[in-house]
Amino acid sequence: MTDATHEVFNQPEPLVDYDLFATNRPLRDALRYNAPQLDTGPLARLGRLAGTAQMQEHARLANTHAPELRTHDRFGRRIDEVEFHPSYHALMAAAVEAGLHGSAWGESGGSPHVLRAAGFMLFTEREPSILCPISMTYAVTPALRGNAAVFRDWSPKLTSRSYEPALKRWSDKAGATMGMGMTEKQGGSDVRANTTRAESDGRDGWGERYRITGHKWFFSAPMCDAFLVLAQTPSGLSCLFLPRVLPDGSRNAIFIQRLKDKLGNKANASSEVEFRGATAWLVGDEGRGVPQILEMGTMTRLDCALGTSGLMRQALSIALNHTAQRCAFGKRLIEQPLMRNVLADLALESEASTALAMRLARAFDRRDDAQEAAMARLLTPIAKFWICKRGSHFAQEAMECLGGNGYVEENGEGILARIYREMPLNSIWEGAGNIMALDLLRALRKADAAAALANELAPARGAHAALDRLAAALPARVEHMATEVEARRLAQDAALAVQAALLYQTAPPAVFAAFCDSRLAGDWGQAFGTLSARTDFDTILQRAMPLTP
Repeated sequence: MTDATHEVFNQPEPLVDYDLFATNRPLRDALRYNAPQLDTGPLARLGRLAGTAQMQEHARLANTHAPELRTHDRFGRRIDEVEFHPSYHALMAAAVEAGLHGSAWGESGGSPHVLRAAGFMLFTEREPSILCPISMTYAVTPALRGNAAVFRDWSPKLTSRSYEPALKRWSDKAGATMGMGMTEKQGGSDVRANTTRAESDGRDGWGERYRITGHKWFFSAPMCDAFLVLAQTPSGLSCLFLPRVLPDGSRNAIFIQRLKDKLGNKANASSEVEFRGATAWLVGDEGRGVPQILEMGTMTRLDCALGTSGLMRQALSIALNHTAQRCAFGKRLIEQPLMRNVLADLALESEASTALAMRLARAFDRRDDAQEAAMARLLTPIAKFWICKRGSHFAQEAMECLGGNGYVEENGEGILARIYREMPLNSIWEGAGNIMALDLLRALRKADAAAALANELAPARGAHAALDRLAAALPARVEHMATEVEARRLAQDAALAVQAALLYQTAPPAVFAAFCDSRLAGDWGQAFGTLSARTDFDTILQRAMPLTP
């Protein structure tokens, strides 16, 4: 006989086995705006896959069973390998098969970077941790072109849709992944303080060869097949290509000291490493390592904005799913006025982040266009700064919509706890807020920066008084280049202005009006859930719902 005290009721059904793409109206509208001719078939397939219970379980297992470092085999030989749970490899295989790594570089015509960006966002909703090596593999191509011979041999492997985790010689693998190693203990973002040395070791078919001795404080995804690293050569800090397995099949002299014990991003292994005469090849010119490897950094900054936007969407979807089913004080939570305000406010933030991140992806597809090239340079630090800054606050508020259920590390709704721990990563990685603000100041030194921003905002001219005021003030601030102490505020204001202009062109009037009233006109408080009572909550919430309750 069932004990009546154990009857379970008023608990929501988990958000699982649904189509992440078909139910994401803001993303689909952003795609229609940025790439109207895009074939979204691959995204529809990925959206269905990522929403399955099987993929959700892979994500749980990959995070529950964290990577483990194996420095030696059972005979005492040094191997420096990281062992992952099979679910990690299942997720990696799915991401590679979807082309979220390097495939955008192997496709011509259309909008391959927009397509890949949307897929990256969808996959992030399911599991962001494994996307670190995926992102770095995507980002490596512009920098790797600095060594034509290496690029010729490796690019087919980096764009292949086959995932092969074993450490083997590049020529024996169906597909490969790449990472990077920049920061050291003493410098962090100040990479010019690096002490790792590279000594000339002759020349071969891959060009100038070096022996590297030193360390890296953050060496993420150490099981990648190769890395771009920074080291001091006689001409200064240089970029070098460092494979895990050398062309003769032997292991390179890369020694993993330990894995990082991180707040989040648990399924991905981040490490500290030492190089003891490791073999590497020069990429680009000696002494020009920072600008060479920063081409890679630019692409990963795009992914930071995309990733945070994807996490926002998943956190919002979980909150909406929960509140649409859970009852309290005689009503479903989503019917309670205060909860509706919170959810609508989160929906505005999520849609604005999606719009800005996808707009940035479009700029990478059209770098031969002067306006798009200028916007790529401006929006990269702006989007990375602002979207990622909003992530942690967003996740905390979404978690609060579930109360204690959101705080518990369980399957289903417990994903929110994992999202919350993951959110700070994208803000810190690839340059924290101050680095992005300083990078924006460097971008403003371009003569066309003010004009490019004005052109971007022009379609929304006259649509909202607060946006008009901000748009009128920004060019002068850009032309006079704000001082360092004002750089964060400029990044924030530029982000809000561009987000508003995009929402005017992609979202319903209710979304645009509520965003401008709150974020630009000041009819807003200091926390989510402080929108005006005049807000069209019905339209905003209906648009954001992942499933029809």
